Amino acid sequence: MEVTGKIKMIDQTKEVGSAGFKKRDVVVTTDEQYPQHILVQFVQDKCDLLNSFQVGDAVKIDINLRGREWTNPQGETVYFNTIQGWRIAKAQAETASPQAPPMPAAAAFPPATSLNEEEPDDLPF
Repeated sequence: MEVTGKIKMIDQTKEVGSAGFKKRDVVVTTDEQYPQHILVQFVQDKCDLLNSFQVGDAVKIDINLRGREWTNPQGETVYFNTIQGWRIAKAQAETASPQAPPMPAAAAFPPATSLNEEEPDDLPF
């Protein structure tokens, strides 16, 4: 899966917990009729992938959807979703390819080679 758009925000790398888990968030604004602000999280060694990007860059991010279950102290089960990025690249601009001129309708069909005048013409015109 992928997300494309312009970078709206890049957060600093943060260490979470005592186990040395690192994460870094980026927000991408999609380019569609109703733009969406999508939070994508990069973790561990993937955090450094964001170093060469800045706000305003058009990007394509390859993502995985992650889901997890957690039971709180009251015994209620809660579910969380995360969009996790694993590759990011500058988006390629759409280049208009030169179009070939339209082919005349007559050139689309080969000429008739076996005309038989003796066959009955049942066409009404």
